[in-house]
Amino acid sequence: MGRKKKIAALCGGIAVAAVIGYAAYVLLTYHRIPDGKETGIEKKAEGHVLKEEQSYTISSYNIGFGAYTPEFTFFMDGGKQSVAESPESVVACVKGAGEEIAEFAPDFALFQEVDLDSTRSHHINEYGMLKEFFPAQDTTFAVNYDSAYLMVPPWEPHGKSLSGMAVFSSYPIESAIRRSLPIQEDFKKLLDLDRCYQVVKIPVENGKYLCLYHVHLSAYGHDDSVRAGQIGMLTADMQAEREKGNYIVCGGDFNHEMCEKSQEGEAYSWAHIFPREMLPEGFTVAMDTLTEEQKADMPQSTRYTDIPYDPETSFQATVDGFLISDNVVCESLEVIDTGYEFSDHNPLVMTFQLKEISK
Repeated sequence: MGRKKKIAALCGGIAVAAVIGYAAYVLLTYHRIPDGKETGIEKKAEGHVLKEEQSYTISSYNIGFGAYTPEFTFFMDGGKQSVAESPESVVACVKGAGEEIAEFAPDFALFQEVDLDSTRSHHINEYGMLKEFFPAQDTTFAVNYDSAYLMVPPWEPHGKSLSGMAVFSSYPIESAIRRSLPIQEDFKKLLDLDRCYQVVKIPVENGKYLCLYHVHLSAYGHDDSVRAGQIGMLTADMQAEREKGNYIVCGGDFNHEMCEKSQEGEAYSWAHIFPREMLPEGFTVAMDTLTEEQKADMPQSTRYTDIPYDPETSFQATVDGFLISDNVVCESLEVIDTGYEFSDHNPLVMTFQLKEISK
């Protein structure tokens, strides 16, 4: 064998070994966080007790790991980018999102896609940033995704991610646990988040609990069994708490169209209409309590990120929302139109009351 052929063979062997080694690294380091794990609570809320017949405000905002300026496009949606433009851009987006919610002074604030230490967000601790906007609230964080370094896409690797979901509460949190949701079992599990939801319990004056269910369901893939498994697990859990006489508010990013309207186009088949038939008796999609006029005037809550945001041509849907039990009254619900300045999502704000009802 000539010298050139030997060098070529050596280089080829090294490349094959590198690919095999990397594949082994990804597979061997893959893990799921155990179900039912308690999440730490930072105690700062004092002197407040939840009561019936009193109005409370809750917000929900998927901040998109601080990457989604209006110009940002995401590779998994058919766009080009995988990593935020710069550390400065991440700081600006997270700060803008925090300020947006802080202006409403919600009693409870839910945030999804909050990075702790990720390549895609230039290792900015976004949870630490958000805490600055809610200095007098209890807070708890559930890790959603603790991944190996992912070499996709090859032109801009997504890298290693440590990300999750944060809850802030003006009322003392008694307990908070992380529930692991079913996900796809094939290789796609390496790209999907290690999906979970949080169950946060806050005491009510009458001895019951307000149970906040904080969700971020799967978006990518078209596995009906996974979708049904996630929603089935969530709703069964909520039903069990309602049967104890507790009050249920479930909010976040459902990755389902929360309005009862049709979606067209296979490219957007991730936006399945939320299956109301799977809700237990006594549970409602909060948006369904609005009038048709209110729903017609409401902005959408997310944009598809295959192209930079264009209000005329970008596909939009309302995949964020709230579910409530029959002992919770939705007084108002609105999507805040930010022009997707800080994320590929708009935040939602709901005002509600707890009410006595026999069960």
